[in-house]
Amino acid sequence: MRSKLFVPASRPELFAKAAGGDADALSFDLEDAVQESRKDEARGTLEAFLRQSSGRPGGKIVIVRVNGLATRHFEADLAAVAWPAVDMINLPKPESADEVRAAAGALARVERERRLARPIGILANIESPRGLRLAVEIARADPRVVGLQLGLGDLFEPFGIDRADARAVYATQLAVRLAAAEAGIWACDTVYGTVADPDGFTREAEAARRLGFIGKSCIHPTQVPLANAVFRPSDAEIAAALRVVEAARGAERDGVGAYLVDGRMIDIPFVKRAESILGAARRLGLGAARDA
Repeated sequence: MRSKLFVPASRPELFAKAAGGDADALSFDLEDAVQESRKDEARGTLEAFLRQSSGRPGGKIVIVRVNGLATRHFEADLAAVAWPAVDMINLPKPESADEVRAAAGALARVERERRLARPIGILANIESPRGLRLAVEIARADPRVVGLQLGLGDLFEPFGIDRADARAVYATQLAVRLAAAEAGIWACDTVYGTVADPDGFTREAEAARRLGFIGKSCIHPTQVPLANAVFRPSDAEIAAALRVVEAARGAERDGVGAYLVDGRMIDIPFVKRAESILGAARRLGLGAARDA
């Protein structure tokens, strides 16, 4: 999921266009992108779209950001969007494992009522100081939690933290990525709000990729190709990963625990990283990785 494009649920004219675009995932937004006076209308519009979809629209991963657990909209949002076309619910602003478990329980009840065969995952947003401090507990709260998503708007702006400070961004990215790693799940990077600054988007995405994030959220279609390019394994990375995996096979055959590849000492963690790169390349149908 290199790119995840937010689509306001109040803008049905954008649904088909987004489904036909290049984003790996669509995140239909019932929360921040929809005014309070239009919540009910947007919910009904999105439900109609999801119910008419026999599978994933456009073959995309489908995510819905619902309103928060404490709002009057939460239960109605779940009832409207828990359909087979949806892969994940994006849970905003959880601040404890108990909140995540409550959301998971509510989701399970709707699934049982509808006899859904495939459970819907939870993508938990880390976007408050308490949420950041308890990110590991949130990530490990329930098996439905498949990933963490960083949200810097709510985390930084109310407290006067400069969103343009790369050091602050990096420190927060690292904290969320390590929390996800401890829980054994993935992490998706935050949005970059300045649409007219593609270089800034790319720099932030590259920093996230170096930390092991799988992709970046996009608030405008022009950001999608930028994210896809950054989070695509390069030809050089694929070639190096192939050499590591090949050497690992030889080392296992010969009973060797650690060995050199391209002048670098290699052991199990490096092999796992190489296998991850090749797995991503295969999913994208890239080059020699397909046959590895």
